[in-house]
Amino acid sequence: MERLTSPPRLMIVSDLDDTMVEHRNDNENHSLLRFNSLWEEAYRHDSLLVFSTGRAKTMYKKLRKARPLLTPDVIVTSVGTEISYGKSMVPDENWVEIMNNKWNRGIVEEETRKFPELTLQAETEQMPHKLSFHVDKSKVKEVTKELYQRLEKRGLEIKIIFSGGIALDVLPKGGGKGQALAYLLKKLKTEGKLPLNTLVCGDSGNDTELFTIPNVYGVMVSNAREELLEWYAANGKDNSNIIHACERCAGGIIEAIGHFKLGPKLSPRDVSDFLECKADNVNPGHAVVEFFLFYERWRRGEIENCAAYTKSLKASCDPAGVFVHPSGAEKSLRGTIDELGKYHGDKKDKKFRVWTDQVLATETTHGTWIVKLDKWEQTGNERKCCTTTVKFTSKENEGFVWENVQQTWSEESEVKDDSTWII
Repeated sequence: MERLTSPPRLMIVSDLDDTMVEHRNDNENHSLLRFNSLWEEAYRHDSLLVFSTGRAKTMYKKLRKARPLLTPDVIVTSVGTEISYGKSMVPDENWVEIMNNKWNRGIVEEETRKFPELTLQAETEQMPHKLSFHVDKSKVKEVTKELYQRLEKRGLEIKIIFSGGIALDVLPKGGGKGQALAYLLKKLKTEGKLPLNTLVCGDSGNDTELFTIPNVYGVMVSNAREELLEWYAANGKDNSNIIHACERCAGGIIEAIGHFKLGPKLSPRDVSDFLECKADNVNPGHAVVEFFLFYERWRRGEIENCAAYTKSLKASCDPAGVFVHPSGAEKSLRGTIDELGKYHGDKKDKKFRVWTDQVLATETTHGTWIVKLDKWEQTGNERKCCTTTVKFTSKENEGFVWENVQQTWSEESEVKDDSTWII
């Protein structure tokens, strides 16, 4: 969060499974990729992205390897009992201390073993400040009431959350997604960076608390579960700041951005013509996002092999511009664009996607910009990532001119194959 020197224009706080990530009807992650390109083009430079998930860190990392998730500024894991920052996931030690208040995991384990109705979830879901079980929905009220009483008698202050129609989590009373968000907002306010707008997004019972935080907008995606819809009917239907979206998952988040007029809502992936994307942008990061989207469509054969496209791209490159391949080899930028011609449609009918992450532009001197990002490619189950640096110059009547592109293999890249990397 240190990269921002002023209050974020927007902070999105989103659940992952079946909210940001579609698990049922979107094998190519189209909805998630639509959100990704919108965020990186229009919001990354002055806004904050927070993922708030029931998953533990290990399972979150597993999801990142399976789906094209962006890197959030903040990751809240284990149903709001852990808060970490940045790509390195640096833990918030003050939050750990808050979670320790009137909590004793050993006592919770001892008491929950007395309930045959509770079945422990996998070991990966058991965390220092969270015990997770499966339970029949018909038994929830009875178990919850008695468990609260037993743990209170033993001097603990706990919270029980039921979600997904089967999952029951026992946490410290101060934990939960809502409490974690309230803590983050207080922290940001203290730093003089309280977001101008905050949008919370969820689909299940463990997201309910997010919608109770004052002065935030909320979206329940169209595929929201019964327990969240029941809460909404009883507590939120008269709140104009909360909507039940018509679209599923990440599509519902984009819908909410438009509904509440929080900023741009048109994803670059929703623009069919590359030349139409060539708008007068105030941030060269936009040009990077749009170029790599063009590159994906070009190789998938979704756009025509038209000279107008390559002519437009070459015109935006300095004649002396250089592309430095991850191998270290140097090519001319315009020559690299020419080379793209032979790859038109080579990924047609294949699971090939390209996305950009952490796109940040800095004006180093007047008219000179450096854009840094991670550029990802996926073909089938094989994923590659290059850390990319682009130098632009801004020239009157020419917009942003590409001067230099340099790429190196990212530590996150699963495959480092120089022979198949184009640009």
